[in-house]
Amino acid sequence: MRASTTVSRIIRAPRQAIYRACLDPNALAAWRVPDGMTARVHAFDGREGGTYRMSLTYTDPADSSGKTTDDTDTFEGTFAELVPNERVVELIRFESSDPGFAGEMRMTTSLADAGQGTEVIVLCDDIPPGIRPEDNELGCRLALANLARLVE
Repeated sequence: MRASTTVSRIIRAPRQAIYRACLDPNALAAWRVPDGMTARVHAFDGREGGTYRMSLTYTDPADSSGKTTDDTDTFEGTFAELVPNERVVELIRFESSDPGFAGEMRMTTSLADAGQGTEVIVLCDDIPPGIRPEDNELGCRLALANLARLVE
Protein backbone atom coordinates (compact mmCIF):
# COMPACT_ATOMS: atom_id res chain seq x y z
CA MET A 1 0.00 0.00 0.00
CA ARG A 2 1.44 3.35 -1.06
CA ALA A 3 1.12 6.47 1.08
CA SER A 4 -1.24 9.43 0.76
CA THR A 5 -1.08 12.97 2.14
CA THR A 6 -3.57 15.81 2.39
CA VAL A 7 -2.68 19.47 2.83
CA SER A 8 -5.02 22.47 2.86
CA ARG A 9 -4.80 26.23 3.08
CA ILE A 10 -7.17 29.17 2.85
CA ILE A 11 -5.93 31.57 0.16
CA ARG A 12 -7.37 35.08 -0.08
CA ALA A 13 -8.15 34.90 -3.78
CA PRO A 14 -11.10 33.72 -5.88
CA ARG A 15 -11.27 30.11 -7.10
CA GLN A 16 -10.90 31.35 -10.69
CA ALA A 17 -7.48 32.90 -10.00
CA ILE A 18 -6.21 29.75 -8.32
CA TYR A 19 -7.57 27.48 -11.05
CA ARG A 20 -5.83 29.65 -13.69
CA ALA A 21 -2.55 29.37 -11.74
CA CYS A 22 -2.85 25.57 -11.95
CA LEU A 23 -3.11 25.68 -15.75
CA ASP A 24 -0.60 28.40 -16.63
CA PRO A 25 2.94 27.08 -17.18
CA ASN A 26 4.63 30.29 -15.97
CA ALA A 27 2.49 30.42 -12.84
CA LEU A 28 3.03 26.71 -12.20
CA ALA A 29 6.81 27.20 -12.38
CA ALA A 30 6.49 30.09 -9.92
CA TRP A 31 4.45 28.36 -7.23
CA ARG A 32 4.95 24.61 -7.44
CA VAL A 33 8.59 24.73 -6.51
CA PRO A 34 9.86 24.08 -2.97
CA ASP A 35 12.25 26.44 -1.24
CA GLY A 36 15.83 25.85 -2.34
CA MET A 37 14.87 24.78 -5.87
CA THR A 38 14.19 26.36 -9.24
CA ALA A 39 11.57 25.19 -11.73
CA ARG A 40 11.56 24.82 -15.49
CA VAL A 41 8.55 23.78 -17.57
CA HIS A 42 9.76 21.96 -20.70
CA ALA A 43 6.36 21.32 -22.33
CA PHE A 44 2.78 22.18 -21.39
CA ASP A 45 -0.66 21.31 -22.77
CA GLY A 46 -3.18 22.63 -20.23
CA ARG A 47 -6.31 20.74 -21.24
CA GLU A 48 -7.99 17.59 -19.97
CA GLY A 49 -5.86 14.73 -21.30
CA GLY A 50 -2.99 17.16 -21.93
CA THR A 51 0.47 16.62 -20.49
CA TYR A 52 3.33 18.69 -19.17
CA ARG A 53 6.96 18.01 -18.32
CA MET A 54 8.73 19.90 -15.57
CA SER A 55 12.07 19.87 -13.73
CA LEU A 56 12.89 21.05 -10.24
CA THR A 57 16.59 21.69 -9.63
CA TYR A 58 18.30 22.23 -6.28
CA THR A 59 20.04 25.60 -6.05
CA ASP A 60 22.66 24.34 -3.57
CA PRO A 61 24.49 21.20 -4.68
CA ALA A 62 25.18 20.34 -1.02
CA ASP A 63 21.42 19.97 -0.42
CA SER A 64 20.83 17.93 -3.57
CA SER A 65 19.01 14.61 -3.51
CA GLY A 66 17.44 14.51 -6.96
CA LYS A 67 15.39 11.63 -8.28
CA THR A 68 16.35 12.04 -11.95
CA THR A 69 19.93 13.29 -11.58
CA ASP A 70 21.97 14.22 -8.50
CA ASP A 71 20.43 17.71 -8.39
CA THR A 72 17.18 17.48 -10.40
CA ASP A 73 13.71 15.96 -10.19
CA THR A 74 12.05 15.72 -13.60
CA PHE A 75 8.48 14.52 -13.94
CA GLU A 76 5.65 14.32 -16.42
CA GLY A 77 2.09 15.10 -15.50
CA THR A 78 -1.20 14.36 -17.24
CA PHE A 79 -4.32 16.40 -16.58
CA ALA A 80 -6.70 13.49 -15.93
CA GLU A 81 -9.65 15.67 -14.94
CA LEU A 82 -10.33 19.40 -15.10
CA VAL A 83 -13.47 20.86 -13.52
CA PRO A 84 -13.18 24.64 -14.04
CA ASN A 85 -12.73 26.55 -10.79
CA GLU A 86 -13.34 23.38 -8.71
CA ARG A 87 -10.81 20.58 -9.29
CA VAL A 88 -7.61 19.64 -11.08
CA VAL A 89 -6.58 15.96 -11.08
CA GLU A 90 -3.05 15.17 -12.25
CA LEU A 91 -1.26 11.88 -12.75
CA ILE A 92 2.45 12.42 -12.07
CA ARG A 93 5.31 10.12 -13.09
CA PHE A 94 8.87 10.79 -11.92
CA GLU A 95 11.76 10.14 -14.30
CA SER A 96 14.14 8.01 -12.27
CA SER A 97 16.21 4.87 -12.59
CA ASP A 98 15.42 4.14 -8.92
CA PRO A 99 12.41 1.77 -8.69
CA GLY A 100 11.44 3.49 -5.43
CA PHE A 101 10.23 6.45 -7.49
CA ALA A 102 8.50 4.41 -10.20
CA GLY A 103 4.79 4.46 -10.81
CA GLU A 104 2.17 7.09 -10.94
CA MET A 105 1.10 9.46 -8.18
CA ARG A 106 -2.37 11.04 -8.33
CA MET A 107 -2.60 14.64 -7.16
CA THR A 108 -6.05 16.18 -6.73
CA THR A 109 -6.33 19.91 -6.09
CA SER A 110 -9.81 20.89 -4.92
CA LEU A 111 -11.10 24.45 -4.62
CA ALA A 112 -14.02 25.59 -2.44
CA ASP A 113 -15.30 28.99 -1.38
CA ALA A 114 -14.19 29.90 2.14
CA GLY A 115 -15.31 33.30 3.41
CA GLN A 116 -13.19 35.95 1.69
CA GLY A 117 -11.10 33.39 -0.16
CA THR A 118 -10.71 29.82 -1.31
CA GLU A 119 -9.89 26.66 0.56
CA VAL A 120 -7.31 24.77 -1.49
CA ILE A 121 -6.98 21.08 -0.65
CA VAL A 122 -4.18 19.01 -2.19
CA LEU A 123 -4.55 15.25 -1.91
CA CYS A 124 -1.64 13.11 -3.10
CA ASP A 125 -2.44 9.40 -3.50
CA ASP A 126 -0.10 6.53 -4.38
CA ILE A 127 3.06 8.39 -3.41
CA PRO A 128 6.06 6.36 -4.60
CA PRO A 129 7.73 4.51 -1.70
CA GLY A 130 11.00 6.38 -2.30
CA ILE A 131 9.32 9.65 -1.24
CA ARG A 132 8.72 10.05 2.47
CA PRO A 133 5.12 11.17 3.10
CA GLU A 134 6.34 13.92 5.44
CA ASP A 135 8.57 15.29 2.65
CA ASN A 136 5.65 15.21 0.22
CA GLU A 137 3.47 17.01 2.76
CA LEU A 138 6.11 19.65 3.39
CA GLY A 139 6.56 20.19 -0.36
CA CYS A 140 2.80 20.68 -0.77
CA ARG A 141 2.70 23.16 2.13
CA LEU A 142 5.56 25.16 0.63
CA ALA A 143 3.87 25.12 -2.78
CA LEU A 144 0.58 26.40 -1.31
CA ALA A 145 2.47 29.20 0.46
CA ASN A 146 4.02 30.14 -2.90
CA LEU A 147 0.60 29.99 -4.54
CA ALA A 148 -0.82 32.32 -1.89
CA ARG A 149 2.02 34.83 -2.50
CA LEU A 150 1.37 34.64 -6.25
CA VAL A 151 -2.41 35.18 -6.29
CA GLU A 152 -3.21 37.16 -3.12
